[in-house]
Amino acid sequence: MKNTISQRVADFLKNFPPFSFLKQMDLEIISEQITIIYKEKDSVVFALNEETHECFYVVHKGAVALRADQHSDIMDMCDEGDIFGLRPLIANENYKMEARAYEETILYAIPINVFRPYALEKKAVGNFLIESFASNTLNPFSKSHRGKLYGEEIEADTKLLDLQEVKYSKKIISCSSSTTAKEAAEIMLNKNVGAILVVENSLPIGIITDKDLRNKIVTGAFPITTLASEIMTAPVITYPTKMTITQAQMAMMKSDISHLCITVDGTINSKAVGMLSKHDVMVSIGNNPAVLLRAIKRAKKFKKIKLIRAGILHLLQGYLDQNIPMTLTSKIISELNDACTKQVIGIVLKKMDSQPPVKFSWLALGSQGRSEQLLQTDQDNALIYEDVAEELEEATKKYFLELATRINKGLFDIGYEYCPAEMMASNPDWCLSLSECKNKVHHWITNTGKNEVLLSFIFFDYSLAYGDSDLVNNLSDFIFEDVKANPTFYIHLVSGALQSQSPTGFFREFLLEQDGAHKDFFNIKNRALMPLADAARVLILSHSVKSISNTAERFEKLAELEPANSELYLACAYSYKALLKFRTKQGLLHNDSGQYISLDTLSKAEKIKLKSTFKTIKELQEIIRIRFNASNIL
Repeated sequence: MKNTISQRVADFLKNFPPFSFLKQMDLEIISEQITIIYKEKDSVVFALNEETHECFYVVHKGAVALRADQHSDIMDMCDEGDIFGLRPLIANENYKMEARAYEETILYAIPINVFRPYALEKKAVGNFLIESFASNTLNPFSKSHRGKLYGEEIEADTKLLDLQEVKYSKKIISCSSSTTAKEAAEIMLNKNVGAILVVENSLPIGIITDKDLRNKIVTGAFPITTLASEIMTAPVITYPTKMTITQAQMAMMKSDISHLCITVDGTINSKAVGMLSKHDVMVSIGNNPAVLLRAIKRAKKFKKIKLIRAGILHLLQGYLDQNIPMTLTSKIISELNDACTKQVIGIVLKKMDSQPPVKFSWLALGSQGRSEQLLQTDQDNALIYEDVAEELEEATKKYFLELATRINKGLFDIGYEYCPAEMMASNPDWCLSLSECKNKVHHWITNTGKNEVLLSFIFFDYSLAYGDSDLVNNLSDFIFEDVKANPTFYIHLVSGALQSQSPTGFFREFLLEQDGAHKDFFNIKNRALMPLADAARVLILSHSVKSISNTAERFEKLAELEPANSELYLACAYSYKALLKFRTKQGLLHNDSGQYISLDTLSKAEKIKLKSTFKTIKELQEIIRIRFNASNIL
């Protein structure tokens, strides 16, 4: 008869690394040796400089704070499924930090002597433990690795070519050592390849390239009946499957070759699984952001930009697959998307019958204005232009409406759908002189109805995509001064921010859509991302901070401005980036906006990780409610 307690422990552990790398039978054996420990809030699990225990720990319920000592700031916060206390497993020395229960907590204590054999035998288990021990980065509170999301192991300042994995051909064209040069050349011609691998017992022993045929056969040095074994280049230069662009380039330059053989373990003693040519490397470099940026700036037609945008999405997928930090990913993809917008505007301007009569600015609104539009969604933009004399107003507006209409059409042609609500510069309501724009914003601030608050939410997240920066700075100065002069606006802004629906119910279950086309789906945008974005906007406006529209960057700035709340704000920044990454992955996976998620497609571990990002929302909204005394109007 099975031990039901150990069975439940095993069922819990299998959802989290490194236990997820083990077989169910191994987990059950380990779970029989595990001790379950209850810790009250603020009780110590282990102290600084304490001798190491004979176990390490997994959080089952609650949370454990790791600090340098009792009075220092939290260095790391471990919650459900996180491991800590690995020092006795990795290093034979006393604990270098304190672990204290942050709330009522249940721990699983895993004996070192029971688990060590699995760590040594299973490479994935050992690597995970070593990386966890080295980094202590498991969640938003980790100071030394803030900005990383779960599973990320790559620093943001690493060179991009070192991060990008090169794509090799898995279609291997091969022959035997007894194949003649003529036969090898015919195979290469028929398969349209520049190299053929010579194999023996499925192992690579040599390679014949176009260069070998030119130098040895075409010159007459060898007859065409010569065997492959006599003209092949040997030994073959081999590498493992995981190879970056830089590694491939360096390998080819070092050996002055144009082809690499990819094998199972990277040596000539294992089966060949692919071939990598200089052409493959150049194709991979083609998805490098610097190359894409140059291609965008050279593009003369919308059709070309649309093709390049497909490359941008491929680059985005690669970054997510390689766990590139979301901060870096967002900056690069946003910069490339902005470059596409600028190029579209540049092309349209050249096609206009005349140059703009006055200076203008093209504003990106909403998610694009926050540099968070990673997927291809609809357009949100506006155009503002310099004030002109009354007699020139009609002609000036007519020009810019025509310009905006062509730009919106160009953006549509490269993949941006039209905004269903027509919040686009081609709409006269969003193509305004500077004075008209100020009047519109002033109306929102002084007439704070539901519609005005909604419009201000979208418009206040703007950034300059093209044109004159002085116009934008002038507008920003006006907005902040007008907001200061109308403090009641904050109450309505806060009220709007607090209307966002909770992502989870009383028992922490996901709250799903109740009706409509997405019934029973989870709306990650409205229930998780928007509450954080709305709160960040309200708080940053209250500090009159200009030029920061990105939500995560707003929280990071707020952490500087309000040290007492810095821990919460940094956790919010982490959560937002994690949610944005999650939505982007879902969007790429299902070829949509990623807004609506079917929970059936998520693993239990993914659901737990997703829920962990919700923890900050309630606390953040409570701070806003108290600070702006908004409870009496909700």
